Amino acid sequence: MTQLSQPRRTNLPRKPIPPEELLRRRQLRDDLAARCRVIFERVRPSLIDAHYNWYIAIDPDTEEYIVDPTFDGITKKVVSSYGYSNEPKLTMFRLNDTGSCGKI
Repeated sequence: MTQLSQPRRTNLPRKPIPPEELLRRRQLRDDLAARCRVIFERVRPSLIDAHYNWYIAIDPDTEEYIVDPTFDGITKKVVSSYGYSNEPKLTMFRLNDTGSCGKI
């Protein structure tokens, strides 16, 4: 009995993104982050004591937010609430003194 093999999938190189598109995407992210930062600074004092160092994801259009103590947890909550999209809709912060989630 001869077993038929499946066609082999190959990963094609990605198409390069034009610099104008990269700049447009960066501007959208920066604008979103600035709008979310205003809301974060307003809600942080009421949440920081009970949820210190938790993650918070903020929707600037509705001013709603989601909090969770773990990165995986907040990611799952965001995906279940907003779905998955290539366009950013929320900004994530950490409920601490700086709001920073950390950088590598």
